[in-house]
Amino acid sequence: MIANYDVVVVGGGAAGFFTAINLAELYPHLKIAILERGKEVLSKVRISGGGRCNVTHACFIPNELAKFYPRGEKELKGPFHQFCSGDTIEWFEKHGVALKIEEDGRMFPVTDSSQTIIDCFLNTAKKLKIEVLTGQSVQELFKSDTYWKVTTNQGTFKCGKLILSTGSNPKIWDMLQEFGHTIVSPVPSLFTFNIKDNRIKDLMGVSTALASVKVKGTKLKATGPLLITHWGMSGPAILRVSAWGARELFDKKYQFVLQVNWLNDLDFDTVLEDLKEIKEENAKRLVNKFCPFDFPKRLWESILTASGITTTTKWADVSKKQLADLAQQLTQAEFQVNGKSTFKEEFVTAGGIDLKEINFKTMESKLFSNLYFSGEILNIDAITGGFNFQNAWTGGFVIAKNFEV
Repeated sequence: MIANYDVVVVGGGAAGFFTAINLAELYPHLKIAILERGKEVLSKVRISGGGRCNVTHACFIPNELAKFYPRGEKELKGPFHQFCSGDTIEWFEKHGVALKIEEDGRMFPVTDSSQTIIDCFLNTAKKLKIEVLTGQSVQELFKSDTYWKVTTNQGTFKCGKLILSTGSNPKIWDMLQEFGHTIVSPVPSLFTFNIKDNRIKDLMGVSTALASVKVKGTKLKATGPLLITHWGMSGPAILRVSAWGARELFDKKYQFVLQVNWLNDLDFDTVLEDLKEIKEENAKRLVNKFCPFDFPKRLWESILTASGITTTTKWADVSKKQLADLAQQLTQAEFQVNGKSTFKEEFVTAGGIDLKEINFKTMESKLFSNLYFSGEILNIDAITGGFNFQNAWTGGFVIAKNFEV
């Protein structure tokens, strides 16, 4: 038996629900179904932001917001002019969810609970009579001149318009590839660096407010807070490099040299001259007791050791070579990276449907009419901070706003 709908949304995640809800609100007469392969819907929403759900980011200028997307920056500028972060705040407030801005710009529900977002979506979908069907693993997609047919392990669904919001689902990508869509092969996009080095061996939990990092021999670099972990390095600076260098680092098999400037933009020569002055002015003081930089004490002591300076050394006794080594360790420290680790529980990939095959005014396929995409099924990804969800909200809104009924 075939179930007939006006619209079928495949994927019961954030992008799928947001798209379906906006469609149902704009066109109440549409019969809409959401098909989710798992037993539960919105599972990624539940764990995002440590269970608080990082809904969006407080960046309200479309062109500036687009800069947070290593893949999709150019394409998202138009959609963000249709629906940006400010529109997201207004949408959720209209649906009974107040958001708050944290110091780093991330935005969460004031309840600090992802369940608030889940309840909002489920209750709104129920009110709008959107059918939510779980345990629906897609087996086949079929396109005729006038309709789409979706066959799952539980039945067959026929619809005039099909929306795919399945995220990084290789099975769906394979089906689309058979239809003729180009799939950019997925690689990890948000990860931390595995480093075994005596300089950071016992510094787990130590962080710096502002460091600059660069992958040696490439153009990959970033600036921001850096966190030392028991497996290596993490923090915003590392995650930015991992995002923008996703494919390049994959090709390197995650084996490369990371250059770290613990003083951000200060160069070797400048720091060396500063150290010479510090030596003269603090001759009688112990080097390890007087750190002239805004550093955690443990990190300073580790850098001194790496420079051949003992804890009992006075500034007056530091040699020219030791000063040069210290300036080197502060501004040009090199660490061998051997592998990566997933960032928290958030596994983000670069890859998906080639963006050249999407009409970003409508989010419709350029190859097939009445086929739309939203969310991470596309070759779009962002750094951590609410940006991947914003892409989902924007795509869902653009589909609904420009829908031809």
